[in-house]
Order: sequence, then structure tokens, then C-alpha cells
Amino acid sequence: MSRIGKQPVTLPKGVTATVSSDNVLTVKGPKGELKQAIDRDIKVEVKEDHLEFTRPTDQIRHRALHGLYRALVFNMVKGVTDGYKRQLELIGVGFKASNQGNVLDLALGYSHNIIFEIPKELKLATSQEKGENPKITLEGVDKQLIGQVAAKIRSLRKPEPYKGKGVRYVGEVVRKKAGKAAGK
Repeated sequence: MSRIGKQPVTLPKGVTATVSSDNVLTVKGPKGELKQAIDRDIKVEVKEDHLEFTRPTDQIRHRALHGLYRALVFNMVKGVTDGYKRQLELIGVGFKASNQGNVLDLALGYSHNIIFEIPKELKLATSQEKGENPKITLEGVDKQLIGQVAAKIRSLRKPEPYKGKGVRYVGEVVRKKAGKAAGK
């Protein structure tokens, strides 16, 4: 049995879950609503305060999907109750970030600014305090979407290994390489 798949997903107060006939799970909570299509082989049972996942056989495919869908639904329940937040920081001389609504304007050392549109499901905030690096904050209920958008922003200027300049997650540790002079 899958160690993750056999654990039930508890539903906090104010969160409801429903499964439609075509195996689409809908989770509603105080922060929003999320939907997830679930493979027809995996059965989802909605009990009064929790969800249980069962698989028909011990095939490799069923074992893999069992834990996967349980983890996805757990992230959905956490998202509609608490929400998710991801912060990025810009490290480099002249690197700036500003936003107009959900449009992010980045100055990352290229000849032109990068205009990046954030999906409407996410909240975007930028901050620039004296003596600190500019920060970009993404908030929303969908963990997958936040991670994908944050990774896309980071890919616009990845941290380079010699000085560490670029866009990185807050708290990310970048391993630095020794330069040419270190070999002498």
C-alpha cells in the first residue's frame, strides 16, 4: 500500500469536497475553489470530515497514481484554507521590479525591460526597501500555478555561479565557483 495514498485527507471546517460523475474533484474553501480531474481507476470517497483514496490493483501505474492524487488533493485543501506564497529576490546592480496590477515590469540588466503578465488567479506584489534587494511576492490558492510562474520568472535571469547575480527564491542558496585568480 502507498504510504502517502493510504493516509486520509482531513477537511478543515469551512471546506467542502464533491466528486462529480466524471471523477472531477471540487474543493471549496474560504480562499477559493479548485478542481482536479482524477484518473477513473482511483476511487475517492468523501466522508464527513475527510477524503479517502483507494486503488483497484497493485499495478505499478495504480500505485503511482494513488499517492499522486492524494498529494494533489492535500495541496488543494491546504491552498483553499491557508493559501500559498512564494517570494523571489533580484540580486544585481540596477535590477528592479515593479508592477501595475498583474503586469510585472522587470529590469534585469538586458537592453530592454521585460514585461511579464501574471495569471489573474494570483496576487502580485513588489517591494524595494533601502539597503535590501527588490522582492517579488506571489500569492494564491493553486500551489502548482504559483510554482510554475515563479520558476518562469526565475528563468528570465538565473543566478550565475561566480557572483550569484540574478533572480532567486528567498532563502535559496547558490553555490559559487572560484574565479580564474583562484587557480594561481
